[in-house]
Amino acid sequence: MSISRRSFVSSAAAGVAGGLVAGTPAMSQTAASRSRVLGANDRIRIGSIGVGGMGRSHLGNFQQHDDVQIVTVCDVWDVNRRRAQRMTEKQAGGAATMESDFRRVIDRPDLDAVIVATVDHWHAIPMILACQSGKDVYVEKPISHNLKEGRAMVEAARKYDRVVQVGTQQRSGLHFQEAIKVVQSGALGKIHRVHAWNTGNQSPAGLGKPADVPVPAGLDWDMWLGPAPKVAFNPNRFIFNFRWFWDYAGGMMTDWGIHLLDLALWGMKETAPKSVYAVGGNFVLDDNRQTPDTIDAIYEFPGFVCSYSNRTGNAYNGAGRGYGIEFYGTNGTLFLDRGGFEVIPETGGTATAPTPQYLSEQEPVAPVWKRSWNAPTRARTQGMKAGTSDQNLTHIRNFLDCMRSRQRPVSDIEIGHHSTAMCLLGNVAYRTGHKLTWDAAKEECVDDPKANALLTREYREPYTLPKI
Repeated sequence: MSISRRSFVSSAAAGVAGGLVAGTPAMSQTAASRSRVLGANDRIRIGSIGVGGMGRSHLGNFQQHDDVQIVTVCDVWDVNRRRAQRMTEKQAGGAATMESDFRRVIDRPDLDAVIVATVDHWHAIPMILACQSGKDVYVEKPISHNLKEGRAMVEAARKYDRVVQVGTQQRSGLHFQEAIKVVQSGALGKIHRVHAWNTGNQSPAGLGKPADVPVPAGLDWDMWLGPAPKVAFNPNRFIFNFRWFWDYAGGMMTDWGIHLLDLALWGMKETAPKSVYAVGGNFVLDDNRQTPDTIDAIYEFPGFVCSYSNRTGNAYNGAGRGYGIEFYGTNGTLFLDRGGFEVIPETGGTATAPTPQYLSEQEPVAPVWKRSWNAPTRARTQGMKAGTSDQNLTHIRNFLDCMRSRQRPVSDIEIGHHSTAMCLLGNVAYRTGHKLTWDAAKEECVDDPKANALLTREYREPYTLPKI
């Protein structure tokens, strides 16, 4: 049983899944083929699926664009629904309606697009169904819980000719674009290493170990779990902390690492590694998380190595920076984060050292290295302020403009899939405990059944991927 537009509805009517509402209207026959041509002055009508903290942040940013109308907001928790609706009370046309079932949002023929800002493991199903119903999509990162459903999302966008923007908003940041131009210009020399990191200190208790408790009032816990295994409600599996459980997400690797590894792929003009190896564990924190509190992943590319490091038991970084990415070239290093970027010139060395006269009677003289290079010398370039709000607005503007032009946005779904896959592969390498050889064309690990089993998941009925 798959959550196609029809079977998902019929399964609900049959009462197969406890959280589904019997009698949910089937997708209209015209919805799958509709694609309203937007005029220059048309208001873009949007439904928002998942309006927790990140979803409401998107809601506020979309509302700052004059050509947007928030028509409906949807969440499985009534607290989030009410908070989101209050944000729309003063908009032209009145407050948005509220829904608890995302299918009712997708079924609406009067919507042009949906925002999917649910928990990570719920990104794929509504995104694919929205594409099938003729709607464009703004989907949060990471795009998918596993690699196979990420590829299905790309296929859906292409088959149904939809504009899909991924929430890797740094691609719309001006200082990020400028920094990537420096990386790609050759000014840093031969770039042979890229390193990204996040550090912090949550020791010793971390998230703690709260006991399971009754489901909060107004929350459809079965629907929230969706394709994940059915378990009792635990506070650490809900709201922000769901990120640290394999059933729903991929830890810091997919939560923050995706932003940094996306920059690595962008700067180096790559889409996938040749191999991946990762080590780590839960060494420090005494809590009930499943994802590691310490991890290092190494990615091999033709001509360079990329690495990502996260630790949550020590916040020290030699440069005083808790996160960031550095591109190391023979002529200089470029550091980049949301505050700006900086180029640090390389000192010493030449391509050709003087040859010691080992055959002479004199002791050989150590070669004197002198460097001739063309890396730019500059002070730190400042980036966005106030939590990168400007680049968020620009990112959304790009999505809205592409809805009209039908061009692919700056963070097109396939770009988001490649960046998400980097993170997912790092986690797969960590969980298998061995090096992965990656076949990018087939999107599978070479001769590695154990790893390939982690490229998908067992979906809890009826919450399976729609057929494309």
